[in-house]
This record gives sequence, C-alpha cells and structure tokens, in this order.
Amino acid sequence: MAELYLVEFKGARKGFFYNRYYHALKESDYVVVEVDRGEDIGLVKKKIEKEIEFPEGHLPRTILRPASSEDIARMETIRQQEHDYKFEVVDMIARHGLPMKVVDIECQFDGNKMTIYFTADHRVDFRLLVKDLAARYRTRIELRQIGVRDEARRIGGYGVCGRPQCCSTFLTSFEPISTQQARDQNLPLNPSKISGNCGRLLCCLRYEADFYMAVKKKFPPPGTRVQTKYGDGIIERIDIFNEEAIIRDSEMTLFRSSSDDILEVVSAPAAKLPEDRIITDLEVPETNGSEEDLRKLDDEE
Repeated sequence: MAELYLVEFKGARKGFFYNRYYHALKESDYVVVEVDRGEDIGLVKKKIEKEIEFPEGHLPRTILRPASSEDIARMETIRQQEHDYKFEVVDMIARHGLPMKVVDIECQFDGNKMTIYFTADHRVDFRLLVKDLAARYRTRIELRQIGVRDEARRIGGYGVCGRPQCCSTFLTSFEPISTQQARDQNLPLNPSKISGNCGRLLCCLRYEADFYMAVKKKFPPPGTRVQTKYGDGIIERIDIFNEEAIIRDSEMTLFRSSSDDILEVVSAPAAKLPEDRIITDLEVPETNGSEEDLRKLDDEE
C-alpha cells in the first residue's frame, strides 16, 4: 500500500493523498496533486502512519510530484491574481445587487476552476452572476456559501490565547457550542470575553466541558448539607481542578472533601443557589452581556 499523506491547501483546506509514485517527501514540502478535473498544489502537513478506512468510491487521489521551483513561482502568481480577482468579483456582485460578502477566491493550480467563498444572511440566487463570471474568466466557476466560522478559518489569525486559531490549525469540523458550556465552566458571560474572531463562541469552550460536567456529577449541588469523614457542613462550591467540594461547617470553618469522603446527604438546598465557582485567586466578573446578546452567540444545532 502506498504511503498516505495529509496535504493542506489555501484557506486551511485539507485532504488525504496517496504517494503512489513513491516520491521522497517530507513535511512542509509543496506537492502537485491530482484533483477532480485537473491538478492542484498544496503543502504536505504530515505522513499518516495509521491505517484509515475510506468509504467505497472515495479513495484518496494521488500525489503527482513534488513541486518544482517553477510550480512554486506559478503558485505565487496565482495568489496575486486571486487578490486582484477579488476586487473585480466584488464589483460584479455590486452591479448585480446581491447581498453577498466575498471572503476569499481560490483558483485551481491548472486554471480549470475558480472557487469563490462568500457569506450571506440568506440563500442567494447567483445564477446570472455565475454566467458573467464564467464569461469573464473563461473557467469553471463555483460559488460556495460558508459560515462565519469557516470565514475565520480561511482568513486565519490569532486567538485571545496568543496562538493561531484552532480552526486554522487542527480542527477538522465545527461542533455546536452554546453559552451553557460557558456557564458550566463559570466563565464571565461577556460576549467580548467568550467569543472569537468570527464573532461566535470560542471553539475551546468545548475542550473541557465534558470534564467539568463529569466532576460536577460526582458531588451534590452547592447548598447541600452533607456528612463527611471530616464532619458535617454545607457545600459552598466545587473545586473542579482538584475534584473536591469546599464545605463550611457550623463554626464557619472551610474544609475540603473528595466525593469518596462524603458519607451522606443530610438535606438538599433550600432554594436554587448561584452556580458554583472555580476556586481561583480572582472572582469571576459579573455578566456584561444581555441575554439577547448571549443567545446570538449560540450555534444552531
């Protein structure tokens, strides 16, 4: 079986390709690959060591050759052309009066296809626009509507953590994210603090969400009176990272208890209390966003 490689194209678009001609390849090499109706150029991201089963009829195509200096020079020329084409396409869209925002233009390496990525609030009838584009550029035109997360992926950038965006590096798909996950992690419900460059909730809110929920399920809710190996008291909050309950006894003294050390639930909370907080050196700021603003950040299922 030929070696399998992951190849990245413009806009963090990735695909698997077989090295059926057994070229000597390494990471960060540019390669020319076989695609539908032609050739394209991309960057080798890594060699896939494990076996992957692909659906019948969807086997990876072939790496045709390592890119030559002429291929790379042609790629750079194409990138400049794409930049120029974007201004022309935006002008044509304006003449057609279509409510579209052009995000990026990607031309196939062999010139057989031009893909225009755009965002829009609703479906757009762009049939007349496609005819004009095909007449202007004399190639196959594809207009692809994408979401704001895909827009951020194609444009690239850095997150609030100072690292390259997750969507532009390792994320392969977007899963729904809601403000409830921010609440579960006791984060400040301030849209500017919990949203990314795309204006939607940070993808990283999902990373630890399952861990938070798993730890919380081990303990009764805050406000519950419990009996432990170390005495009785009321659970004030849960220290998520140490997986311990912070309990206040009748003498107002705080002590810690793991879930295994809780012997009995004496009484449930008398009323719903505020969400428990992670123990940190700083208090969690109050919510600065309205409920309507927060709802806008939620992904649709």
